[in-house]
Amino acid sequence: MNRKILLIALILHMTGCKENSQERETASNRDAKKEKTFPISKTEEEWHKELTDIEFYVLRKAATENPFSSDLLDNKEEGTYVCAGCNTPLFKSEHKFDSGTGWPSFDREIEGNVAYDIDYKIGYKRTEEHCSTCGGHLGHVFDDGPRNTTGKRHCINGVALDFVPKE
Repeated sequence: MNRKILLIALILHMTGCKENSQERETASNRDAKKEKTFPISKTEEEWHKELTDIEFYVLRKAATENPFSSDLLDNKEEGTYVCAGCNTPLFKSEHKFDSGTGWPSFDREIEGNVAYDIDYKIGYKRTEEHCSTCGGHLGHVFDDGPRNTTGKRHCINGVALDFVPKE
């Protein structure tokens, strides 16, 4: 009986510590991102004037668009996907694939144009992606992409992107 009580107390203690450390890490990541400066920096009011409501909500507030809602999801044209906030080239069409998730997915980014942070917004660790030029939230990267390439799945909000066709 004493072993059961000790085991339950130990489990409760470990669970409590995990939640507290996640909250601290989330807060510190949020504070660190607010302190970061980007080559393109605007006030919230300026961003709101330049972006549609949904673009603002996703790019500046780190929201997620509804799955299967993006016009870019089924785009098969050759070209480059750029940040909807600042036009920085982020992904090339040859690296896009159908992940079945409902969001445009790529197996790699254009190196140097996407930056990464860790978030715990939904209770577990995820790697958030944002534009390295303006800091706009793009989506998340996961390790369940095509094994014959990078193995990565950059799951991106279509509203965070604009498409520039190849000339």
